[in-house]
Amino acid sequence: MPFNENQQPEPVENILHQHGNNIENIPPKPTVEESKIKVNVWVKSFVSLVLYIAIGYVFFNQNWTLVLILSGVVIFHESGHFFAMKIYKYSDLGIFFIPLMGAYVSGTKQTVSQKQSAVILLAGPVPGIVAGIILHYLSGMYDNFLLERIAWILIYLNILNLLPVYPLDGGQLLNRLFFDSYHIVGKIFIVLSAGALAYFAWRIAFYPLFIFPLMMLMRLVTDVQSDKLTTRIEEEGINLDTSYEDISDAEYWKIRNALIKHSSDFSDLQTAPPYQYAEKENKVMQAIQNLLQRSLYQDLSIAGKITILLLWIGCFFVPVLLHLPLRFF
Repeated sequence: MPFNENQQPEPVENILHQHGNNIENIPPKPTVEESKIKVNVWVKSFVSLVLYIAIGYVFFNQNWTLVLILSGVVIFHESGHFFAMKIYKYSDLGIFFIPLMGAYVSGTKQTVSQKQSAVILLAGPVPGIVAGIILHYLSGMYDNFLLERIAWILIYLNILNLLPVYPLDGGQLLNRLFFDSYHIVGKIFIVLSAGALAYFAWRIAFYPLFIFPLMMLMRLVTDVQSDKLTTRIEEEGINLDTSYEDISDAEYWKIRNALIKHSSDFSDLQTAPPYQYAEKENKVMQAIQNLLQRSLYQDLSIAGKITILLLWIGCFFVPVLLHLPLRFF
């Protein structure tokens, strides 16, 4: 049943009346209306795009041409990720723009395929580079300076995104292909990436860029805490290797009790029975959804990984092959 964040806790007497006097008749797990989620996602996407363009307009000295070209390149890039994820049936999809930084596509899926992840990560930069190559040759045919500049932006921005630094597409690609199976190595890679981004921000004196490494380290701390919480809950014999849709009502309340027991964020709640929804049941539900693990399906052979690596490395040689000015790197 849909759960409203403002819904008041239901007295146990009402629950027992609705479900019978047998305590085994457990109330249903709360659900969220999907239509409301989709509306909220696209509203946030639109607002972030407006802010992205507005702040870019101010930052680039009211140069509408440059702002629109950069925005178009970013939208084209993220659309590649978006449609690839849509083909692979990711849910809750949305594109979110970060002013002066870029954008990212958000989506969820229970079983994550290594092969699909590689396609999704390459679906942003590779089409952008291909489009840049096409525009490069068209600009030569028609002697069009603007087309040539757009081609350079397409090629160089997408190559920049392929650098082996997390959370850029290149860093995520390497992490997914080689480090995801080794949690400690993956975490070290993220720390090194955060350090590299911080050094880069300091070298170019673009201090807003420090937001990225800071967010990465904060996310890493959250992930470590989540891993510890997951271990404690699984030690109680609870299976978290599933999706929210697949857990039963009884499993929801069992996980909920373990969450209250082991997480300080919910220590103020009462375990069941009695079966009562809390005022912040929506937060409880979201926490349980975050605990349920996404499984990585290792479906790439050594030959497949080598092929992807060759494609990734080949992208960096495009400027050389096209004799583009390397000062735009």
